[in-house]
Amino acid sequence: MSKQPEPRRRFLRQVLAIVPAASVASGAALTQSACNSAAPSAAARADYHPTYFTTAEWTFLYAAVDRLIPEDEHGAGALKAGVPEYIDRQMETPYGHGKLWYMQGPFHPDVVAEMGYQINLAPRDVYRHGIAACDEYCKKNHGGKTFAQLDVAAQEAVLHDMEHGKPAFESVPSRTFFSFLLGNTKEGFFADPIYGGNKDMAGWKMLGFPGARADFMDWIEQPGAKYPYGPVSINGRRG
Repeated sequence: MSKQPEPRRRFLRQVLAIVPAASVASGAALTQSACNSAAPSAAARADYHPTYFTTAEWTFLYAAVDRLIPEDEHGAGALKAGVPEYIDRQMETPYGHGKLWYMQGPFHPDVVAEMGYQINLAPRDVYRHGIAACDEYCKKNHGGKTFAQLDVAAQEAVLHDMEHGKPAFESVPSRTFFSFLLGNTKEGFFADPIYGGNKDMAGWKMLGFPGARADFMDWIEQPGAKYPYGPVSINGRRG
């Protein structure tokens, strides 16, 4: 994560500029539908209990995503948007189990990124090892405190260092762990609410994204005009 003095949410507003609109609304379906015949409930669940993450891991996840997308004057942050729930659900999909790409050796982690994924850990294992390694790193460097126990400035410093691969974790590269964490946090903030995140369509409302509306014919010839209607989920729920 950058320490540049620019708006923290700028990267959020740039997401839709590089991702086709249809994939924001339905992209998560590729992983979720492979494990479940029906989409999960869209209702916000304050009492949600993780099915994959342990209590300690869940505490880390809450603290980390809150720093990546904090609540501010622009709207809800990752916690109110249900990002932790989204990530936990993804751990039980083919994506979480690493079934969407080739996972057999040999592995060459030092090759260029263009050669594809080069470690033998599925995303769920990246999280398990990465969280444990990060907490251990924090304990050694911050007086025995875990990541979640650090103050905001220290948490942001640790995330910044992981982004640049500075902590030398033994079980998983810290840069790889941060990449999964940041990527899944963005997904959870912008994916259709039926996948557990983007509660109340907070991410879509902040951007003015209409969601899965079927008909835009009246607006095709009005470039630059502000779309006046709220977003709609895949399941028809309106925001």
